[in-house]
Amino acid sequence: MKKVSIKDVALKAGVSIASVSYVLNNKIDSRIGKDTVDKVRKAAEELNYRPNNAAKSLKTQRTHIIGLIVADIANPYFSQIARIIENEANKKGYTVIIGSSDENKEKFEGLINMFCDRQADGLIIAPVEGAEDCLQKLQRQNMPFVFIDRYLPQVLADSIQINNYDISYEVTEHLIQNGRKNIVLVAYTTTLHHLLQRTQGFTDALQQHSLECNAQSILSIDKDAIDADVDAGFTNLFNSSTVPDAVFFTSNKLAVAGLKKLMKLGIDIPKDLAVVAFDETEAYELFSVPLSFVRQPLAGIGTTAVTLLHNKITDHLLPVQNIILEAELHVSRSSELIIN
Repeated sequence: MKKVSIKDVALKAGVSIASVSYVLNNKIDSRIGKDTVDKVRKAAEELNYRPNNAAKSLKTQRTHIIGLIVADIANPYFSQIARIIENEANKKGYTVIIGSSDENKEKFEGLINMFCDRQADGLIIAPVEGAEDCLQKLQRQNMPFVFIDRYLPQVLADSIQINNYDISYEVTEHLIQNGRKNIVLVAYTTTLHHLLQRTQGFTDALQQHSLECNAQSILSIDKDAIDADVDAGFTNLFNSSTVPDAVFFTSNKLAVAGLKKLMKLGIDIPKDLAVVAFDETEAYELFSVPLSFVRQPLAGIGTTAVTLLHNKITDHLLPVQNIILEAELHVSRSSELIIN
C-alpha cells in the first residue's frame, strides 16, 4: 500500500503543499485561515497521514530520540526515574527508548551501539563498571550524554548525583546517636565511585565517634549472588561473638534480601537490631516494622537530566556540569531509640 504523502493531503484538502506543511508542523500564522487549517487536519485524519520522520530527520539532523540506559529496569528506583525522564522528555518533544544493562559491560556497550545506530540525539546513562573506554569513544563521536545515579571520574561528562558521602555519614551518625555501637554496612563489592562514597561516609562516621571499624563492619556482597552472600554473611554475623546492633543497607535490593534473612533469624527490630536502607520500594511495606530509609530526589534527578541533555543537544559547547542533589533520611520505627 502506498504511503500517504503531504501532496495527497494537499490534493484532498484543495490547498497548497506549503499550507499543509505549515499546518502539520504547527507553524500556523495569520496568513493561514481557520478554514484552511480545518480542511488540512480533516484531510490528514481521513487519509490516516503519518509524517515521514526519516525525511524530517535528514533535513534537521535530529531524530528527537533520547536513549536511556539504566542498570536494572525491574528495580523500583530505576523504573520510577525512567517514568519521570519519559514524561519530562515528552514535554520537550523527545521519544525515550529505554535499555537495561543488567550491570553487564557487554550488554551496556551493545545498547550504546544500538542507540548510535538509531542516531539518537543524546543519551542519559547509568554507567556500569569498566565502561570508561566505551564512553570516551562515544565522546569522540560527539554524542551528547548525561550520567545519572553514578558517574565515572575518568570520564568528563555532565552528571546528576546525590550527596552519597554526606547522607551515608548522616545515617551512621543517626544510628550512633540512638545508642548503636556495633553497626554493619551491607554493600556491594564494587569500584563504582558513588557506592564507594557511601562506604567512606560510613567508615568516617565510625572513626569520628571513636567506634571500631574492622573486617566485620562491612559485609561485601557480590551483585550476582545477593541472596546467597547475604544469607551466609548474616548467618556468620549473628552467630559470632560480636552480634551487630544495627545494619545499614546501601541499596534497596540488598535491603530486601537482608530483611528476608532477618525475619528467618527471628531478629527483634528495633529492640535488638536497628535497620536503615537506601531508597524506597513497596517491598518494605511487607515488613512488620516501618523502615527507616534514605529518600533520593527522583523527580529532581529525572527532570534535571533531561534539561541538561536537551541543553547539550542544542549546544555541544556548553561546559560540563556536575550537579549534586540532596537525599534525605526518613526516620521510622526500625531505627528508633530504645530506652531500657
